[in-house]
Amino acid sequence: MELANHKRKKIRANLSPPFSSRPPTRTIINHYFTSDIVCHILSYLDQFDLIRCSIVCKSLHDTIHSSHLLTLQYWKRKVDALGLSSVVGTVSESTVNKYLEEIAMKQHQLCLQNESVVVNQWNGCHSAGIDQCRMKMGLVLTGLEDKVMRIWSLDSFKCLEEYSVPKLELADFDFDESKIVGLVGTRICVWRRHSGKRSMSQEHAGVTRGFCMRYIDPEAVVGCGDGTARVFDMYSRNCSRIIKMHNGPITCMALTDDQLVVSGSSLGSIRVADLSSDQVAGTLKSAGPAGIKSLCYNPGSYSVFAGSTSGHAYCWDLRTMKPLWEKKISPNVIYSIQHLQNDTSSLVVGGIDGVLRILDQGTGEISSSYVMDKKGMFMGRASSSSSSSNNRGAFIEKMVARKLSGDVTTDIDRIPKDLRPPITCLAVGMKKVVTTHNNKFIRLWRFQ
Repeated sequence: MELANHKRKKIRANLSPPFSSRPPTRTIINHYFTSDIVCHILSYLDQFDLIRCSIVCKSLHDTIHSSHLLTLQYWKRKVDALGLSSVVGTVSESTVNKYLEEIAMKQHQLCLQNESVVVNQWNGCHSAGIDQCRMKMGLVLTGLEDKVMRIWSLDSFKCLEEYSVPKLELADFDFDESKIVGLVGTRICVWRRHSGKRSMSQEHAGVTRGFCMRYIDPEAVVGCGDGTARVFDMYSRNCSRIIKMHNGPITCMALTDDQLVVSGSSLGSIRVADLSSDQVAGTLKSAGPAGIKSLCYNPGSYSVFAGSTSGHAYCWDLRTMKPLWEKKISPNVIYSIQHLQNDTSSLVVGGIDGVLRILDQGTGEISSSYVMDKKGMFMGRASSSSSSSNNRGAFIEKMVARKLSGDVTTDIDRIPKDLRPPITCLAVGMKKVVTTHNNKFIRLWRFQ
């Protein structure tokens, strides 16, 4: 009997095609359905599902865009908004793209209000504390204390690239598709991605320590301890200009496409300089008792946001250089304040108290706050540990964060500190936030 069952199982196994032999989605759609049938089925979907389907495969993408289904959804939304019976007309591709961007930003804003959030924490990413992170294109760049920078995939949690730092202090870094730019001591260092080739700017005698760096090709701007902003040409590797901006160390800065540099000082001042004239163009904030720890600029609203050592968050209109709002949102230092590119609604803030806060960009009001949930602190391991070079021995833990009710600024001590380690840096992506905590782990907060 057992022999007969074994034979039947073997026959079934031989008859069943292997998983890899399954035809791709595009082949299945083209084989079983005509384009008219596919269009008819897709017409029942809303704009969110259409966007999701358009990235499944090229066949669905081509069908959705060639049949103007997204354009029809655009007009349907206009009809509902204006209360009309029908709207007839043509719409440009740029208008549809803007419409899709509005949908994406709205969904991002709504997700940042979720009651619970899934958090993936991968441990053992570095041999020392991780202080900084930058996120682009589904990748995150981390590093600082152990003089190694690593690029991780947010989908697989694997280390894709690794770059060693010269035997100097790594103060700041950023990256794009082709390179990594780092501030090493007082010098700019550029690593070519994939090839690993490295070039460094010349060392200048008498230059004080660099605290922060931002770049827009072909120039990188370094904020120094003597209050100057030094402009480097990343390709000639020379310091081309020096702009005196503050009386104390520059701790943070942001660049605009209009060749403006906004910098904050440990003495509390925030000033704007014009790189084209090498002159200070204005002052957003005068020196005060609280130093400035973080800055970001939103080109969509021309707003400059800042976080201070006293727990205050600020906003100015860069066009008029006038303040828009100031809020006390934390009992202590705000280390990082960021927003999603093109998003003009939500601002994500993290600091020494370990609470992840979401602010309204227009008013500065706290819309939601999150800490880890003790009940769901360790839901399980998302992937096993390994010593392979792909994940550097990191292992993933799946946890849950919970939304806090009310104002936690005054009674923050009621929340155990192990649920809210200090957030030293954060980066914002679509419906997700990456945080570092001066520890050997990275957290990915998924607002789904």
